Amino acid sequence: MAETTAPATRDAPWPVAVMSTKIRDWIERLGTVWVEGEVTQWQLRGGHVYGKLKDLTQDATVSFTIWRSAVQSLKGDFAQGDRVVALVKPNFWVKGGTLTVQVFELAHVGLGELLQRLEELRRRLHAEGLFDADRKRRLPFLPQVIGLVTGRDSDAEKDVIRNATLRWPGVRFRVHYAAVQGDRAAAEVAAGIATLDADPEVEVIVVARGGGDFQHLLPFSDELVLRAAAAAATPLVSAIGHEADRPLLDEVADLRASTPTDAAKRIVPDVAEELAGIDGARSRMSARLGQLLAHETDRIAQLRVRPALAMPERIVDERAEELVRWIARGTELAERDVQDRASALAHDRARLTALSPRATLERGYAIAQLLVDDGSGDVAAGAVLRDPADAPAGAAILVSLAGGRLSAVSDGPAAE
Repeated sequence: MAETTAPATRDAPWPVAVMSTKIRDWIERLGTVWVEGEVTQWQLRGGHVYGKLKDLTQDATVSFTIWRSAVQSLKGDFAQGDRVVALVKPNFWVKGGTLTVQVFELAHVGLGELLQRLEELRRRLHAEGLFDADRKRRLPFLPQVIGLVTGRDSDAEKDVIRNATLRWPGVRFRVHYAAVQGDRAAAEVAAGIATLDADPEVEVIVVARGGGDFQHLLPFSDELVLRAAAAAATPLVSAIGHEADRPLLDEVADLRASTPTDAAKRIVPDVAEELAGIDGARSRMSARLGQLLAHETDRIAQLRVRPALAMPERIVDERAEELVRWIARGTELAERDVQDRASALAHDRARLTALSPRATLERGYAIAQLLVDDGSGDVAAGAVLRDPADAPAGAAILVSLAGGRLSAVSDGPAAE
């Protein structure tokens, strides 16, 4: 393409390529410069880094590229939110009409302003207990009404509603539209949470937004939003960005969903899965009951064939024979004991008879006793006489014989 040096006019305009080339040439004259800013996007692909660098005080952002050779020479780890100084060379891509800068050197300056502010807020809220697991509430199993705070006509709204109704067609939504980025976002999101929390029919609140860079998701780390989420009595689900995005609302919410679609799957059950689960449970219960009945039937059949149940009279007969034996044995022992007791009694009677005074009298002996007047005119037997001297002449004597008693008068001791 021939170089065009003449000024552009309405009648002789420059081609776009000429203008783009002149812009590229002009920018290339700048050469390399050192700049300071905050990394708001950092993506590693194929060994190269693609990201964005934001001005620390003004709303100005530029895309940058770090080729693999420069990445390998970087000292330290870099991530989104880092405050850095970089040696860059601006490049204007003629074909696409875009401006990027190529980074040759990169160094940390310290925590980025945004990251530092977020870290301070994180520590303060953590100390207050807003991140504690024991304050998080369980979501209802089947919410009838779901509150949704999201951007108007956003993909996040469509993803949540579509996936939730596919899983459970009867679910209803109360949607509160709010700005999801920019200066108004934090206040409108906080107001949406408070409004839905005040609705008695809303059983769970979902705050949803699609993906975005670090800067766009800052409203969901704003203290106003976090305080509103912590004060809500209704369980709250945070569904902000993508899997790697972690605003502070994720820490305060009762449940963190990685994406809006994931939130829809976690707040309502899948009707097909639930019905399949019920059918499966019913089948397992039926099979288990059948097994139990079959087992018990087999047990009854086994019991019925046992001798004790097949011929129950056999038990009675066996016990009857045993009882007869014990009765005979008991009778024999009782009779023997009676005989032994009778023999002992006869023996004792014989001994007593032999030792009794009557037996002595029957052998021809007699017992002599003095007759004593007791003073009343009656005469009674007195002491047994053991010596002739005890019965002087004229003494009245009572003599006991085997056949009876007789009275006599003593003549005194007889001469020997």
